[in-house]
Amino acid sequence: MEAVQGLGGALPPAQVAGNPAAPAAATRLVSWVAPVPGVLSVADISRSLLSVRVATDGPGMIDQLRELEDLKSLAAAKQARIAVAFDLSQRREQAAAGVPAKEQGAGVAAQVALARREPPARGGRLLGLAKALTTEMPHTLAALQSGQLNEWRATLIVKETACLSAEDRCAVDEELAADTGTLSGTGALAGAGDRAILATVRAAAYRRDPHSVARRANQAVNDRTVTLRPAPDTMARLSALLPVAQGVAVYAALTRHADTARSNGDDRSRSAAMADELVQRITGTPAGISSIEVQLVMTDRTLFQADSEPARLAGYGIVPAHWARQTILGQPERPGPGPADSAGAPETDLRAGSGTDVWLRRVFTAPGTGELLAMDSKARLFPPGLRRFLQVRDDTCRIPYCDAPIRHHDHIIPWHQDGPTTSTNGQGLCEACNHTKETPGFSARPVPGPRHTVELKTPTGHTYHSTALPPPGTGLDGAGGGAPAAIAAVLATGPPYELAPRAARAAPSQRARRPAVVGNAQSAYSRPKH
Repeated sequence: MEAVQGLGGALPPAQVAGNPAAPAAATRLVSWVAPVPGVLSVADISRSLLSVRVATDGPGMIDQLRELEDLKSLAAAKQARIAVAFDLSQRREQAAAGVPAKEQGAGVAAQVALARREPPARGGRLLGLAKALTTEMPHTLAALQSGQLNEWRATLIVKETACLSAEDRCAVDEELAADTGTLSGTGALAGAGDRAILATVRAAAYRRDPHSVARRANQAVNDRTVTLRPAPDTMARLSALLPVAQGVAVYAALTRHADTARSNGDDRSRSAAMADELVQRITGTPAGISSIEVQLVMTDRTLFQADSEPARLAGYGIVPAHWARQTILGQPERPGPGPADSAGAPETDLRAGSGTDVWLRRVFTAPGTGELLAMDSKARLFPPGLRRFLQVRDDTCRIPYCDAPIRHHDHIIPWHQDGPTTSTNGQGLCEACNHTKETPGFSARPVPGPRHTVELKTPTGHTYHSTALPPPGTGLDGAGGGAPAAIAAVLATGPPYELAPRAARAAPSQRARRPAVVGNAQSAYSRPKH
């Protein structure tokens, strides 16, 4: 590695990972880092690593890539040890403060997740992984630390042994010690992929306790679910986790339909025919949106004047302006802007030829910043209009790094602490994050700014900020794009303000202002000032 000569000799192995028997790969990695007198900090290593030069030859570059991958595994192992130590220290502090034993450890997982820039709801899995590795699976942890395993594969091994007792899990860990995750050498799993590793671990777990494995399989039916994930180019992935018999039956039915359609001259691909049949069977219509609410948020310019400002689709994200218009019209877009009245409504019936009922709801924003205008109330619970407003502004859970759907409408400053029931003091949270926020030691407060911002403070004094993204037509800095005075939120169903001929429109005072979706939240992290 001639490209990194002159950066200093190798650090003592004991400083690599707090273990005198640190792996050779880790020692080699730390040789990139100039020695620092005294105790090394993570920041010291990070600064020194930045000075490492890229190798000048191909083999050297590949060596660097591999060694950096080993470094990532070593860092994951260190994170696991730190997470367990943090959990222990927090439990001790809580015990000293008189917290009941069954409540000790509350909020620890969320803090671990936030520190790792993960959703708080994922903290339990991260902390559980760390505990399993450090207390029950030392060989797997050693493989992770040496770079033979990456964090994902270590997670798979821990997950596949979760149904076993601690004793059996240790036995499986020891049985696989010589081979687990070995990506080089002559081990049985040398060069193995995820499936091969999973198959080996499952077989070892079944040999140890077949009854536990069988029970887990029987209980897995309770985990059946349907999920929706965004895909590129205004597409989405709809997935279902089903018992195998049901999954095979669904797929077979769709396959039979597609094969029949193609044999009758249908020119669609087999996959496209299956997808269309799935939509029609579930929604009852070929388009799938005649009676199901599909929420789009766009500027009035995008809807009525063929502006190019992208729109936002609830549960998906940003979509192109022309796609949003075509979806609303249900037909190919015709060029050229149409006339609009002072309220931003079109002169013609946009539903013509679409076969879909379309209604318009308006949400007004402040010029310049794009901040949604507030709706205040003195009620204990958020009234329906204000709940919908929070749904528009926040879109997903406002806790940093969490993008789960909103389930609770929360007072940032709790109502029992005289927090007002206002849009400024309100935020949308998922159920798990709302419970986390109420854990002793956590606090939150609104922060003044051009857009709605919430500061979350954890028991260790670390602070995290969540700022609502601007609605379409507004730049991230609150000034880009010229914020509109009104956002046209277009829905497929609903009682308010229907897109109809001019004479049939309701008066402005009667127009409902039910919002749809604005966006996610961007997050920042800061250390405590001490």
